[in-house]
Parts: sequence; C-alpha cells; structure tokens
Amino acid sequence: MSEVKTRADRKPAKAKKSPLREWFDSILFAVVAATLIRWLFMEAFTIPTPSMENSLMVGDFLFVSKLHYGTRTTTTPLQVPLTHQKIWGTNIPSYSTAIQLPSYRLPGFTSVKNGDVVVFNVPPKYLNDNIDYPVDLKTNYIKRCVGIPGDVLEVRQREVYVNGTLLPKPPRSEQKYFLKTTEVLDAAFFRKYDIVNDYRDPGQPTENWKPLEQYNDSTKSSTMVGYSINTTETVINQLKGFDWVKGIEPMSDKPGEMSPGIYGTPTFKWNHDNFGPITVPKQGVTIPINAQTIALYGPVIELYEGNENVVSSPTGIKIGGKPITSYTFKQDYYFMMGDNRDNSLDSRFWGFVPADHIVGKAVFVWMSLDPNPDKWYNKIRWNRLFRTID
Repeated sequence: MSEVKTRADRKPAKAKKSPLREWFDSILFAVVAATLIRWLFMEAFTIPTPSMENSLMVGDFLFVSKLHYGTRTTTTPLQVPLTHQKIWGTNIPSYSTAIQLPSYRLPGFTSVKNGDVVVFNVPPKYLNDNIDYPVDLKTNYIKRCVGIPGDVLEVRQREVYVNGTLLPKPPRSEQKYFLKTTEVLDAAFFRKYDIVNDYRDPGQPTENWKPLEQYNDSTKSSTMVGYSINTTETVINQLKGFDWVKGIEPMSDKPGEMSPGIYGTPTFKWNHDNFGPITVPKQGVTIPINAQTIALYGPVIELYEGNENVVSSPTGIKIGGKPITSYTFKQDYYFMMGDNRDNSLDSRFWGFVPADHIVGKAVFVWMSLDPNPDKWYNKIRWNRLFRTID
C-alpha cells in the first residue's frame, strides 16, 4: 500500500524559539508599539515646577494628545527609542544629527485655541542648556495659550486682555499676595489650603518681601507677621474670614516700571504684571522693520523662520547681506503663560512659540504624587487621579 504525504506533511517542522529569543521579540514589539503610540497618539509627561499651579501640581502625571493638533514628523530619525535628549541616567546624547529631515504636521481635528493647556518645545537656546537641539528635541514646557496668531495681547495689572477683551482667569489659577496676620503660621496651615510650593515667611526674604516693621500696628501691642504667598482667589476669600488676618495685598509691579529680562525691554517699559500691547505673529502677515518691530520680532526672524545669514541690530535687519524694510512671517506663533502667573517663566520673558514647536494638548491627569507629603500615606493625591485638564 503506497503512502501519500500532503504538502503540510512534507514541510519541515518549525524550530522552536529559545526563551531568550522569545524575550527579545517581546521586548522589541513592546518598544516599537510604545514608540509608535508615543509619536502618533499620546505621550506621558510629568509636572516638575509650580508654574501651572493650582491647575496642575508638581508631581502630576498627565497624558498629552498628539491627535488634537496633528502629529509632527520627526526631524531627527537617528534617536534611541523612548528617549528625549539624553540616554536614561546619563549625559550621553540620545540622538545623532547626521540626518536631519524637514518637519511636517499631520492633520489634526482641531487647532490651538485661547485657553488650551499646551505642551511645546521651548524655543530659546538658554532654556535648553545652551545646546542647539533640533526642534523636536528641545525641552518640553507646559503652559496655557493666551494668544493665538493675529491676537493683540496685553497684561494690565496682572489681568490678561486679548483683542481688548478681558480673558477670564482659569478657575484654579494662582497669583502672589502679601498676607498680614497676628498669628505665626506653619507649613501645616499652608498645606491645608494647598499652598505647598509658593510661600515665604519673614525669615526667607525675597525681592518682593517687605520688612515686618512696616506692618507694626501702633494701636495694638501685638506685631503683625507677613507672608508672601501664591494662591487662588478662592483661598484668599477664605483667609479673609479669619479675624487674625489683618490684610491681604496683591503683590504686583506698577505700570511703566521696567523689569529686566522681560521680552521687548528696554525698548518698551514693560514688566510681568504690565506687558504689551503686542501682536502675536501670523503666517502671511507683513510688518515694517523699525526699532519697535525689531525689539518684538527680531528674534523670530533670526531664529525661528529658517532664514540664513541673518544679521540683526537694534536699528536694522539684513538677510543674506541685504537690508530689509519689511518682513512676511512664514509660520504662525502663539503666546503662552503659566496659570501661576507670578511664578512662571513664560512668553512674557522669552517671546513667542512657533507653530512647529507645538507638541500636543494636555488632556487629563492619570496620577499625582505629592513630592513632600506631610504623611507617607498621603503620597498619592487621590482627588487628582483621572482629572481632566480645563
């Protein structure tokens, strides 16, 4: 009786993978999948500073959507997966600039709007360890967008106006106040009111600190104590209800007083509480070149527009050796501010955010860890888990 073998019978048995090979394949798949998700859809970030308090707290872990504004194609393809600037735990660069590609943005389902909380690559070199990183590898910042392309923005006594209309404050935004009391307050009291990263007592003077002698009440035997605090209007209203609180004063700079380090100075006498008016650059809009526009837009023309051989001075700009009398912007720009407006290094200090620096929209907090809990079991801020960002 003859034996008939099927094709499957004739096929040699497939060699079984070794455990090491199975582990390698699993890790490779996970890395590739995580890289694609991180690039195309969503990326996780951590809040390291109090510039967005009390909307976002130090220790918040959040997800940022790349789909809202559209994913950017990478300009630096030679990079260790799942890294940013350095290889984990080292100072070794995680990328090579041997290949640099033009960046494009895939279609998104919305655009950056006033009030959006946005993650972006901060533009100035001095905020990137004085290293000229590729755009997509610059340091990530998170702020609230208060000005979109074409907006006329102004800050008057800490209030933001856009196109002449007052921009409502975010519900949990903070500002700086000087609190005068007849009681000595400790860290536990401030923690009760979520003032955990921004308060100073008289033993910790700051540039805005006022000597206690100014607050001695000659009609009473007690001496008042002063604290510089950053907190919300809601908390301020609660503190005003205590009979031992003798005064709460906003701490702000005066109009016309110039602060060093503010964008546009010394041409304009601005400070972080009184800034502008200033027009946010918009793609296709042409401006004249003069001393005023150079102070505001000279860095944009020189650093972010892709122009070569730019020479800028307080009185003129040359591109390719030729003086220009006007300039047309090649891309859109945005103006960003922290919700903790008196403790935020933002566009008032370093200028506009180019459109090609936008990373994505912050959508929700999935975990929050208190970096300095009063008790170990309070390490997790349970009330902040899975909180949407507004």
